[in-house]
Amino acid sequence: MIDAMDFDRALFRDELFHAELDARPWASYTHAYGSAEDVPGCLRALAGDDDAAAEEAQSELYGSILHQGSVYEASAKAVPFLARIAAAGIRTADVLLLIGGIAEGGTDPDPAGGGAVRESDEAACRRAVVAQLPLLLASAEHEDRAVRQAAAWAAGWTGTAGAALAVPALRDRAAIETDPLVRAELLTSLVELDPEGSASAAAEAVGPDSPPELRIAAVMACVDIGLPWTRDHHAAVLDLLPLDRLAADRYDHSRNEPLHDICLTLLDRDTEADREAVFALLDAALRSADPEARTEAVWVVTTACELSRSAPARLAPALISAAAEDGPDDETGALSALGRLGPSGAPAADLLAARAAGDGDTADRALEALVAVDPVRAASLLARDLERRPRALQAASGGLADSLPVVPYDPELLAAVRRRLATMEPGGTTPFRLTALLASWGPDASDAVPELLAALPAHPRVLPKALVAVCPPGRRAEVADALRARTGTGPAGERIEAARALHELTGDHGPLLPLLAERLVGSAGGGGGSSEEVRETAEAAAAVGPAAVSLVPALLAALNSPGAERNNPQMDDDVALAVALHRITGDAAEAVPVLAGVLGDRDGLWRRWTLVRAAAAAGSLGPAARPLVPELKALLGDPWQTPSAALALRAVAPDDLDAGHVAGLLLDAAEAGTAPFEAVDALVAFGTDALSDEHRARLTALGERDRRVVRSGLDGTVEIADERLRARVRAAVRGE
Repeated sequence: MIDAMDFDRALFRDELFHAELDARPWASYTHAYGSAEDVPGCLRALAGDDDAAAEEAQSELYGSILHQGSVYEASAKAVPFLARIAAAGIRTADVLLLIGGIAEGGTDPDPAGGGAVRESDEAACRRAVVAQLPLLLASAEHEDRAVRQAAAWAAGWTGTAGAALAVPALRDRAAIETDPLVRAELLTSLVELDPEGSASAAAEAVGPDSPPELRIAAVMACVDIGLPWTRDHHAAVLDLLPLDRLAADRYDHSRNEPLHDICLTLLDRDTEADREAVFALLDAALRSADPEARTEAVWVVTTACELSRSAPARLAPALISAAAEDGPDDETGALSALGRLGPSGAPAADLLAARAAGDGDTADRALEALVAVDPVRAASLLARDLERRPRALQAASGGLADSLPVVPYDPELLAAVRRRLATMEPGGTTPFRLTALLASWGPDASDAVPELLAALPAHPRVLPKALVAVCPPGRRAEVADALRARTGTGPAGERIEAARALHELTGDHGPLLPLLAERLVGSAGGGGGSSEEVRETAEAAAAVGPAAVSLVPALLAALNSPGAERNNPQMDDDVALAVALHRITGDAAEAVPVLAGVLGDRDGLWRRWTLVRAAAAAGSLGPAARPLVPELKALLGDPWQTPSAALALRAVAPDDLDAGHVAGLLLDAAEAGTAPFEAVDALVAFGTDALSDEHRARLTALGERDRRVVRSGLDGTVEIADERLRARVRAAVRGE
């Protein structure tokens, strides 16, 4: 007999283990990085007695056979060897977690069998782990709590294929288990494997007699099963706040924020009762005396505001109360979160203004929130200390997403911007932020022309567009002279930017054409110049129109070779070049085959916006693009492409469209949130008066439903974008 302490060394010397490991054709198997020839070495190191090497091997296996939750052919092949290592008592808990992760990344095998079709890697992985269920279930009886917990968690991911064996064994263990964390893991796995059969056990464990770790797991289980939310659930959550500590030692790291997960699941049910349950829970949590509980609640409030249109108004009083309770450092984040309320946060304006009058980052965050809550009031406060309010300036000028600036024209803020223009240094984002504000104000900001002209030499790429936007008629000649002077000095990109602005301001394309020709020479055949430069050049040529006819040979030469394999940026170049050729010559003969090549290549990764641009370009050709109708119709069924394809077909071949069918597809795209703005704009372009009663009802519901249509975006932008969409939909319903 070999005792347990020596079993790991015995396994490492086990000739059968090594023989079986060597017998597998690992080099022919694949994992995240290609050939799995390195897996045997990792498994040997994992089974060895060098702890540092074992830890490194474990890390490498997580990176290769369980890469960010994805599984591969080699993952299934490794499972039997991992199981033998775990059974030998070697780093058992860690190895069980790796096995469970492979099961989690898998899928249930086809009960009918694959026949001649090769089983997917995911199904093979789940099948391989199910074959090791006896080991997992035996480990659930282990004397070490960590091993029992890992075994319970891993068994829960064996799916329907493992349920028949796992459920009775896990129930038997749950009946005698005393450790709270293991009991929580057992209940969670039982709910995963047999939700209906485990509902009563979950409901019973919600009560105050259960230990906290089990109690919160039971609440989450009840929500996952779909049981109605009750007062007992509400009371349990409030009793246990803050909740994150209760899940810190659980193995389901994707759900280690219980309050967030509970509220998110309830909101996804999309019923009035469940929304009110979430709001009542968050309202109470935000008013908790415990700052940690309030911190958890604030984080969930931001998610609730992103998901529910009614959340900001309903949660505003409690969030304002939480912000008032915080000390000067915004310790729970409630002060910053007030900006997520938008206009519903108006009652917080006094609090935010008072905090914004202070110093440091907290004052900047308060003013950033005030920009969203009351932009008019924020403008004057931003003017007082513009240089030390970078976050507020960013929010005022469009935020990280560079959307439209939200702060209206304010004389005091304009004066502050003018002072800042005179002192800003090259680099950074400040020039972009200031010019975005000025451009949004247009001629109201014309007093800033002297400062813009003075700063033009230091910021030649940023300021020309702002100068054009704010320039009043009386200063046009002065600004034009300054821009014309810049077309003859500096790098090519700076000269072109000045020349484009000059053309936009005066219509003078004299300095622009030779600069564009010079850049195009280096781009012939796609062989030189960055894609961004090629697109900028083509767009500038298109803006000039027929007067740019001298550029046609160079534009043709800049096209990528026909039939050549192109990446997305190169396709974008060709689309822009095709548009320029058509705008200049009025002839679609060159543009149509170029666009056909792009529109017909729909299988590449990240191609959404390239296809959108290609469809828009096809639409700009009008009836001359009729040969592209088959490609455009093929895009109609893709919700990401429906709006651009529909608008293009309307311009190219309106008689070939079934208006009712297209309206339904556009509403599908809007409701799914894939291209909501574009879909609504397309519906308006087609004419909302012609919508059927069913389609009009769907459009109306899009504007009035509680679930936000816009569901993704940078932090803090979803709510703003969705409210803009909502206003657009309501205007469309009214026929505006």
